[in-house]
Amino acid sequence: MLSEQSKLRISYVVLCATPFVAFGAVLARPLRIPGVYHVIGAVLFVAISAAAWTLGARAIRADAQSRRQLALAGTLLVAPFAMLALLWVGLGGPWAATAAENQMRYLTLILVAILAAGGFVMLREALSEAGERFYSTLGFAAVILAGPIWVVWNALTFAGYSTLDQGGEMAPTIVALGPFQNLLLSLAVALTYFGAAAYSVSLARAGLLGRKASLAYAILNIIALSLVVILIAQLPSPAESMPWYAMPGMILCIPALPLIMPSLLGAVLLRRAGNEEGKA
Repeated sequence: MLSEQSKLRISYVVLCATPFVAFGAVLARPLRIPGVYHVIGAVLFVAISAAAWTLGARAIRADAQSRRQLALAGTLLVAPFAMLALLWVGLGGPWAATAAENQMRYLTLILVAILAAGGFVMLREALSEAGERFYSTLGFAAVILAGPIWVVWNALTFAGYSTLDQGGEMAPTIVALGPFQNLLLSLAVALTYFGAAAYSVSLARAGLLGRKASLAYAILNIIALSLVVILIAQLPSPAESMPWYAMPGMILCIPALPLIMPSLLGAVLLRRAGNEEGKA
């Protein structure tokens, strides 16, 4: 029989591994067999949900408002990859999926953007009550801008796959919006990385995240932000002679990648919320 501490450790490891497990399940196109991917997705979703609840999501029902805020923020930040694990098993890249699957992909990304933005908004409230308002406000400003941009970009991309003709070509109007969509995506990604960096510093100043961990989060997000800013400076035609996979900034714009750091922060928040004193 596992002790309570062992259950908490296992749950924390599961949530930290969730983004990477979800990516692996998504990229494995052979898994996209009716019935098979449904079962795998359901199992992953239940495992992630159980881990989140065990670690600290249950603190949403706590009497202390600070614990409720941390639990809700953490739950919303880990929820995006729970949704992707449930719905995207074997989906592969947009080039490998059908038009209907891609429509579902971008509808899911709209939901994911709303969940992540909601998690950051709730986290800002928790940090403000903890007395840290400078960096949390910077992160909040970035997220408030990024959220609507994500929704608009996903909606436009969904529209593109909705207009595919029998030859697999998108409507000319949607194609003409390509450079504009690239700018929207790059801006949304840059703002998300900036927001995650600001929140990681804010969490350290509020005593909710270790300084070394905060520094690592901030450095990784700033590096990612810098590469995306370089990409933005090259728009509308960044290094046309180079394949996309040779451009770090473009790789970092894969829509689910900017959500990895927020998801890991969400696991930290749930661990904090699950502790009776709100300390670790």
